[in-house]
Amino acid sequence: MEQFRRNSVLWVDLINFIELRKLKSGESQRLFHGRGQVFPGFEGINIDWYPPVLLISLYDSGYDQWLEKVVDWLMKEIPECQSVLLQYRSRKGCSFELLRGNSLSKLVAVEHGLLFQIELGRHQNSGLFLDMRNGRDWVRNNALNKKVLNLFAYTCAFSVAALAGGADQVVNFDTSKVALAKGRENHRLNHQNTQQVIFEGVDIFKSFSRIKKHGPYDLLICDPPSYQKGSVDIKRDYKKIVSRIPLFMKKNSLILLCLNSPELGDDFLTELVSVQCPACQFVTKINPPAIFKDAIAGRGLKVHIYRF
Repeated sequence: MEQFRRNSVLWVDLINFIELRKLKSGESQRLFHGRGQVFPGFEGINIDWYPPVLLISLYDSGYDQWLEKVVDWLMKEIPECQSVLLQYRSRKGCSFELLRGNSLSKLVAVEHGLLFQIELGRHQNSGLFLDMRNGRDWVRNNALNKKVLNLFAYTCAFSVAALAGGADQVVNFDTSKVALAKGRENHRLNHQNTQQVIFEGVDIFKSFSRIKKHGPYDLLICDPPSYQKGSVDIKRDYKKIVSRIPLFMKKNSLILLCLNSPELGDDFLTELVSVQCPACQFVTKINPPAIFKDAIAGRGLKVHIYRF
């Protein structure tokens, strides 16, 4: 029944939902967020714009009937588009297919004037999480003269934003030295002084003494994965970091905590902090960009700000 309903939906309906009217010249952004389940029949499709490439991610089947028409329309409406890449998130290995144009894998994404290297067509993630744009903006606006600790730094997008906001130093921790190497290149891409940045490619949960050694810090950014086999289970492990905030941070420091699990809501972070570090006072919540709306409250990205 669901398959029949989806196939019966006219392709023009999806076009009406794609937010081209909000397209910013040269900026990387999401154009359609079906995963938020706001648009019945389109729950399994996201569309991202990484100029000059359109990336269409499919989380289930049933879209082939009208996908070609949607792509034709998008290329007509976005003259800058040189390539359309299809990502099959439902398939093992997350395979890709080039639908239109040339293969353009290594690109530079632009976000509010900052530059980030991304790679499409090889890995599940591009190297820049578009739903975290507002979080990076907040860091940029609150990093002046601060020493910043960036846990689970990945490709160091938060670190780039912090230096752009005038941070004195950023210390990046991540288990992936490959990701941190890309982070170093992101700093260089923005003509930032890498002498102000420390890169630690270690297991965070086995390196608390090293984290403390580089401190104390004025601003903590913690953006862990929800689950990584053999390394991270956020329900089990997040408390290990939050409980150590008093060891890492200066008094009156700012704490940015992120939660990406759709199964865990804002109450998970609230209770976690109240139990593990009651000295932290809630300041505000940062919502993702409006395009990332969800039919079920709390399933999307959660970002909380605290003051220690």
